[in-house]
Amino acid sequence: MAKILILYYSSYGHVGALAEAIAEGARDAGGDVTIGRVPETAPKEIVESAGFSVNEDHPVVEPDDLSDYDAIIVGAPTRYGRLSSQMASFWDRTGGLWGKGTLIGKVGASFTSTATQHGGQETTQFSILSNLLHHGMIIVGLDYGFDGQMSTDAIIGGSPYGASTVAGGDGSRTPHEIDLNGAKYLGAKVARTAAKQCA
Repeated sequence: MAKILILYYSSYGHVGALAEAIAEGARDAGGDVTIGRVPETAPKEIVESAGFSVNEDHPVVEPDDLSDYDAIIVGAPTRYGRLSSQMASFWDRTGGLWGKGTLIGKVGASFTSTATQHGGQETTQFSILSNLLHHGMIIVGLDYGFDGQMSTDAIIGGSPYGASTVAGGDGSRTPHEIDLNGAKYLGAKVARTAAKQCA
């Protein structure tokens, strides 16, 4: 059974909701799943005044924990077309793992949330995936076997680079059912790929 870490940062719960859906898909495909979050780096007064939400059910993960997993699915909201500083800071601290080649051959994937449809979902996913590629990980995307991402009937996320959702400018939108189904599909695909790598 492949051990899968879903590692995320979420300010308002949208990325956290995708993390839960990804976990469901990965578990359904036989994965042993842990959901963890990266440390908050914003000052306490900013966190409080902006109303950030923290899911205390998910433990904080540190870089050395990554070695325990066969697959790592990374999610972060978009900040000006790239990954959030909290997630960037986490990966900036993985130099020791990179130096040892610890993550080479592990399976990786990405997910994100943006305020608008064209707010940088794909560029954010590229900025997540570039970290995984530099670590020598095997990248899994959201392929068109999940045809929900082809829908034009609603405002949705999803691309070949990973699962995603649109939060709205004020964060009031919740992930669309299509987005959650895409996340489940991605989680299942990562679990199956990681199981093959472990075999």
